Parts: sequence; structure tokens; C-alpha cells
Amino acid sequence: MALPTLRIIGFLNGIFLITLAVSMAVPVLTLVVYDRTSDINSFVWSSLITFVAGLALVIPGRPEHVHLRPRDMYLLTVSSWLIVCVFAALPFLLTQHISYTDAWFESMSGITATGATVLSGLDNMSPGILIWRSLLHWLGGIGFIGMAVAILPLLRIGGMRLFQTESSDRSDKVMPRSHMVAKYIVVIYVGFTLLGSLAFWAAGMSLFDAVNHAMSAISTGGFSTSDSSLAKWQQPAVHWVAVVVMILGSLPFMLYVSVLRGHRMALLKDEQVRGFLGLLLVIWLVLGTWYWWTTSLHWLEALRHVAVNTTSILTTTGFALGDYSLWGNFSLMLFFYLGFVGGCSGSTAGGIKIFRFQVAYILLKANLKQLVHPRAVINQSYNGHRLDEDIVRSILTFSFFFTIIICAIALGLSLMGLDWITSLTGAAATVSGVGPGLGEIIGPAGNFSSLPDGAKLLLTLGMLLGRLEILTVLVLLTPYFWRH
Repeated sequence: MALPTLRIIGFLNGIFLITLAVSMAVPVLTLVVYDRTSDINSFVWSSLITFVAGLALVIPGRPEHVHLRPRDMYLLTVSSWLIVCVFAALPFLLTQHISYTDAWFESMSGITATGATVLSGLDNMSPGILIWRSLLHWLGGIGFIGMAVAILPLLRIGGMRLFQTESSDRSDKVMPRSHMVAKYIVVIYVGFTLLGSLAFWAAGMSLFDAVNHAMSAISTGGFSTSDSSLAKWQQPAVHWVAVVVMILGSLPFMLYVSVLRGHRMALLKDEQVRGFLGLLLVIWLVLGTWYWWTTSLHWLEALRHVAVNTTSILTTTGFALGDYSLWGNFSLMLFFYLGFVGGCSGSTAGGIKIFRFQVAYILLKANLKQLVHPRAVINQSYNGHRLDEDIVRSILTFSFFFTIIICAIALGLSLMGLDWITSLTGAAATVSGVGPGLGEIIGPAGNFSSLPDGAKLLLTLGMLLGRLEILTVLVLLTPYFWRH
């Protein structure tokens, strides 16, 4: 790869690090407000180290008349997430005095909005660390939306090409230019965060807890300020606010832009959104009725518990309202399956994404018809777009390697002595971005702190692969990528 290209990538990574360094002012101000000045030095040093590293990459400048090619975006995407996570781990290392492996695991979980954690005692933890964890979720969420909308379609990996507005006189008025789209998305993301914070506050949380949970919910991350997660707050309003904000974060942000630009039915007309909300409603009703039937809870109370936990898993957020692993084998199996599904393309949610399941169903129907009528010409379309060969190939390739990566990581964890439930659900939860797995160790009532360092590093890799849609990372491992 040419030196000017590496300079541009280094320059952009430097900007990301400087932004991260400036972001550390938020926990510093939080510590001042809460009079916990003993931790300020850790954040100041972390910010200073990060800023100097970023400045060192920026000072050489950006080469003129040199632009990044689509293939260069792979390296920029992967390197930026790795480098940011390396420096975002410093506050955990200096404040919590944990190993760097644990600190990097926590920062990767934060930036990728996974929500798996190695920390406990959150109820009495430094407010600086708590706000930093949530802020990492928030920054990673908006970063992933930008990548899903702007970069992944260019690399022929993301599904956003299926959800871009059709080019016509009407749609040109609805959809602004790319720089305007970015501004709208930032405004919408910040707006949802502010509204979520106010709603959590009005529902009964303290302002600090409300801001943390709003950032965590809109990014579908899952970090909480309590070891008990949402179970700490018994007010039903808090739980329903969490459900609404998680759903908002799981819908395509490009469609929010369309709504703001005057296409008011954009969300309701989208096949992916209708499929996601329909699946969520069916799960609520079926599992809610089953939970009510098998417990002494009132139906509405059972529905609330089910709504929070299933929405959290389906949107790959990771909040928990009680230990749902105690609900029985049927619910455990359902939760395991839901973790693979994920939210919508172009949202902050992880997983395989709803649209890939919908496209797979369309392909299945077409193949079955072809078996009955071999000479028939069957039109395959989704969301108003023809399913051409490269889209189908991309979906099949991603889905195959998504499964292979989970199997490989689970096998690696089992070689380190972990039981099969911890190995399999830990691999699935990190690659899908759900956060907590199942079982006594990494279930909703536990965390990842007791795992060996090798397992944590392997799961950290799983988080990165899952968040960057796998193929973005794997392409860097091919020898022909590095050839001119």
C-alpha cells in the first residue's frame, strides 16, 4: 500500500484520537460535579496521552491530491476502531487498576456497543468511569451508523443499498446530499439522546442515571450504572422508556432523515421496519402470555418483563430486568435465537439484521417455485429493489461467515476449559453484539471477569468482527489486498 495512502489513514486516525481525548473532558467534569476528584488525574493523563498520540499522527498533514479508494476504506475502518479502543482503555486501566486485557475488553465492548463487561460493583463505582462507559457506547453507536450509511455500501458489504430512496423527482427532494445526511443523522441521534434522558428522568431515575441509560439505550449498548441493570428501578415507566429508546436505536436512521425531509410514511412503508416491529410484537404477545401462564404475575406485569428483556436481546442492547435465564428452557432457547436476529440495517443494533432473514425467505420462495415451474422467470425484489446477484452473494457470504466465526470462537473458548454453554453463548453474544450470554458465569446475573485472558482476547476479536460486519476485517487477511 502506497505511503501517501497510509499518511491519509494515519491523519484521519489522529483526528479520531484527538476527538476521543476531548471526550474525556466529560468524565472529568462529572467527577468535579460529584466531588470525586481522586480519579481526575487518571482521566487527565489518559486524555493527554491520547491527544499527543493523535497529534503525532496529524502533524505530518494530509497529502494533497491523494484520495482514498474503496479498498483503502477497509484499512481505515478496521484501524480506526482498533486504535480508538486501545486508547479508550486507558481510563479503565488507570482508574480501576485492572489488567490491560480487561481494560481493552471493556473499551471494545463499549465502542462496539456490545455491553459485555468485566466490571462489578457498579452501584458504588466512580461516576467518571460510569459516564465513560456510556459515552463509549454513544460514540460507537453514531460511528457505526456513519459506517453503515457511508462506508459499508461503498464496500458492498452493508445492506443500505436496499434501503436507499429510489432516484426520482420526488426522492431527490426527499433525500439531501451526503453531507446533509450526516448532519441530519447527528441531530437526530443527539435529539433522541436528549429526549431519552428527559424521559428516564421523568420516569424516576436520577439525572445521572437517566443520561447514562439514554446513551446506552439509543446506541443499543447495554451498559448500566447498576449491577442489577434495569431491575434496580421498580417503576414500570422506566422500563417502558427503555423499550421505546431501544427500538428507536434499532430502526434505520436514514429513514428518520427521510421523515424529517417530508417523506412522513418512510418508516411505515419500509419492509424491514414492518418486519422488525411485527416480530417484536408477536414475541411480546406469545412469550408474555406464556410467562403469565407459568407465573403468578399479572398479565401486564408479565408483558412488561418480557417486553424489556426480549427487546433488549432482539435489539442486541443487553439490558436485563431480572435474571431471565431462570425462566425455563423454552425461554432460554428463544433468547438464544433472538440474539442472532438483531435490528435493522443502518441502525445501532448488531446481529445478522432483519433484512437478511427477509431476503432469505424471498429466495426460499423463489427456489420452491422454480422447482415446481423450472422454466418460469421469477422476479425477486425487496423493498422496491431488484435482488441482483451481488446483493444476494453479499448476504449469503456474510451469513455463512457470521456462523463460522461464532463456531470457531466457541471452539476456541472450549479449548480453554470453558463449559459449552459459556463457550457457545459467549461467542454468539459478542459477535452479535448482545453482551450477556447464558449460564451462571456470563448470564444476565454474571459478567466476563472470571474468564481467562485468552478467552477475553478471543471474545474481544469477536466483538470487532461482529460490529464491522466480519468481511471488512477478513479482507485485510488476504494477501491480494496488500498488493498494488
